Amino acid sequence: MSTAIPRHVAIVMDGNGRWANKRFMPRFVGHKQGVDALVRTVKACADRGIEYVTVFAFSSENWKRPEEEVSGLMGLVLVAVSKYLAKLASEGVRIRIVGDREAVSSQVRAAWDETERRTEHNERITLSVAFNYGGRWDVVQACRRAIEVGVPAHELTEARLGEFMALSHAPDPDLFIRTGGEVRISNFLLWQVAYSELHFTDCLWPDFGDAELDAAIATFAARDRRFGGVKTALVPLTADTRSAA
Repeated sequence: MSTAIPRHVAIVMDGNGRWANKRFMPRFVGHKQGVDALVRTVKACADRGIEYVTVFAFSSENWKRPEEEVSGLMGLVLVAVSKYLAKLASEGVRIRIVGDREAVSSQVRAAWDETERRTEHNERITLSVAFNYGGRWDVVQACRRAIEVGVPAHELTEARLGEFMALSHAPDPDLFIRTGGEVRISNFLLWQVAYSELHFTDCLWPDFGDAELDAAIATFAARDRRFGGVKTALVPLTADTRSAA
């Protein structure tokens, strides 16, 4: 019997700083190792037939972190793009950036634009990177965009509003994974994970690998997904039911 594979996996990549602290290293080192884990995980997802991966790279609340750490993360974005773009592109990965781009530098925005342009025709797997993103921001910006294009109130259904969400290019996540031991969604994809299966693990993100991914997929495969409905129970065929038939 084959294992059910989620079509779309969303991941909160938590634990980079703690991974570094445990090794008496700067937090930035943990973020760098986290990028390596991301590339490794995207490849593993593609190998398993997963079509979409969306990761929480930088939330709209992360600007509150120390200036040195934020600056290092912005620099890491540029390094990651230049170091891994060709590799990911050659492996059929399409990259999309979702979030509010206004707060980042023009240099970072240009790098994102180039990344999306160079990978737009890839079809093996779509990696969406949520950067300067928040779930509540996403709902508000979708409402504003709908109003701006003149969608009448009576036409603003869930499906119509979904067309304006930051992740409109992908189906809703089937599986939501959070590493690092925390058990909360933290304002990530609030609209989209309404019916996602949730999987939390103590594994710190830089240590995430094939075994942890397979454990999450196994958890997903074991869930009974009814989406609010009720499945009809099968009645065992007995002598009484046979005679009644």
